Amino acid sequence: MAKKVILTIDDEEHILDLLEYNLEKGGYDVLRAETGEKGLAIMKSMQVDLVLLDYMLPGIDGIEVLKTMRADPALVSMPVIMLTAKGEEIDKVLGLEMGADDYLSKPFGIRELQARVKALLRRSSLEKIESQPEDKILVGDLMINNTAREVTVDGNPITLSLKEFELLYLLASHRNRVFTREQLLELIWGYEYSGETRTVDVHVRNVRKKIEKDPDHPQYIQTVRGMGYKFV
Repeated sequence: MAKKVILTIDDEEHILDLLEYNLEKGGYDVLRAETGEKGLAIMKSMQVDLVLLDYMLPGIDGIEVLKTMRADPALVSMPVIMLTAKGEEIDKVLGLEMGADDYLSKPFGIRELQARVKALLRRSSLEKIESQPEDKILVGDLMINNTAREVTVDGNPITLSLKEFELLYLLASHRNRVFTREQLLELIWGYEYSGETRTVDVHVRNVRKKIEKDPDHPQYIQTVRGMGYKFV
């Protein structure tokens, strides 16, 4: 089986060295870029399975790289873990809102890094979610095609990131079942709950903006107060 390829984008050489050493030790092939421009060029010319993207970069920063990726049909579903040294909540939320699948705050533990990478790669494969009862889901004007990884609203295609699609499909394929935020973290992100339920909330908000006529009064994804979310 071919090794998974991870692209690391960071302007600090010692961080790139650290990531390369530990990821290669974990059995991955590693590509590296010191700028966002170089990182995007690599993504467009080579096979990449996951991107570790620094928030602060010279030239175009991590958020701009992420926005460019999510606007490109060839890169829109590529898994991305944002790396941020600031540790401020606004940075984390902004990264998630722009389409990041996960994030790590510097300094981070190598075990946590490896666990997040492994989980995200596992969940980005075609067999991510167990017990998939439906291939195509049609509810009202919303259509979700799991095989084609497509979503349309009233016949118009909707662009979702990898995690946004998985979240929507999981909820929609288990209609009226309540999922806690902790369950959604484990099922979609694949790691044990570590206090970051904001990850789930931001992704739900993103999906609502894209599929709901009125995101403030959602028709499909309902909040169950004190518990989590369900699709009705």
